[in-house]
Amino acid sequence: MYEASVPVFVRMLGNLRAILEKGAAHAEAKKFDPAVLINGRLAPDMFALARQVQIASDMAKGCGARLAGVEPPKYDDTEATIPELLARIDKTLAFLKTLKPGQIDGSEEKTISLQLRTGPREFKGLGYLLFFVMPNFYFHCATAYNILRHNGVEIGKPDFLGRN
Repeated sequence: MYEASVPVFVRMLGNLRAILEKGAAHAEAKKFDPAVLINGRLAPDMFALARQVQIASDMAKGCGARLAGVEPPKYDDTEATIPELLARIDKTLAFLKTLKPGQIDGSEEKTISLQLRTGPREFKGLGYLLFFVMPNFYFHCATAYNILRHNGVEIGKPDFLGRN
């Protein structure tokens, strides 16, 4: 459970961090306000880039914490600049790196209870990780990537996947 969660989150959040840095560099090179990227969205009813990053962070830290049986860190969701989003990713990475395999391994059958917008939901650890967190985490990472790419940031699939 640890290997399928924390290292995946760490890698992908690192990749997300790198593409956000490329976004900041792109805005600077093209001489436009980076807020265009922060507030960018792919459709009127979708969340903007900042919220995509916040949710990806929330999915990672919440999953790691819940599987480990510790309280998830709470962030205020006030990031409005690329440096603030980078700092949020850094905080999330620092938290994830405190989690140890022994805290998470064996959590496949652990009951995870969440209060979602649609109401209360209960999962077993493995289902929570594989069928709730991972799809949500990747969705929001990919959407952040797509917003940046749509706005002309020169990134490609290797940036999303990262390099070994």
